Amino acid sequence: MKHHTKSKGDLGVLKAQVDLYEKGFMILLPHTEHAPFDLVGYKDQIFKRVQVKYRNLNKKGILEVRFSSSYSTSQGVMTKFVDKCEIDIYCVYCPQTDECYYFNPKSFQKSISLRVDTPKNNQMQNVKFAKKLSRGSLTRKLVTTQLYTT
Repeated sequence: MKHHTKSKGDLGVLKAQVDLYEKGFMILLPHTEHAPFDLVGYKDQIFKRVQVKYRNLNKKGILEVRFSSSYSTSQGVMTKFVDKCEIDIYCVYCPQTDECYYFNPKSFQKSISLRVDTPKNNQMQNVKFAKKLSRGSLTRKLVTTQLYTT
């Protein structure tokens, strides 16, 4: 199914809402599209600001997430870097796996590459596997500060 870029983003946010709701979170939405986050998850008296990204797997089976956005102006293409102080959790929705992957953006520099498929050389060391970010103790991890440690 072909999606327009905005539609992809909307689908990612909806998938994140359902996923978090099923994990026991109350979902709160900002009344503006200019907020630095897409939604807020609330559980156990803790609020977490969540930025959602829709990402397809690349040819190597990797989800690539840059902590920046690009837009066009009359002066050309501009890049704006994410202010990580305004976001507590990143959620990446992948349509190929129909999964949401969560991590703390403050744990990484300018980008993160999450491997979904096993590397052809079977390398396991220093590989950030996406599956570690979708299951397990997600509820506990979302309400604490660190989600993924390297």
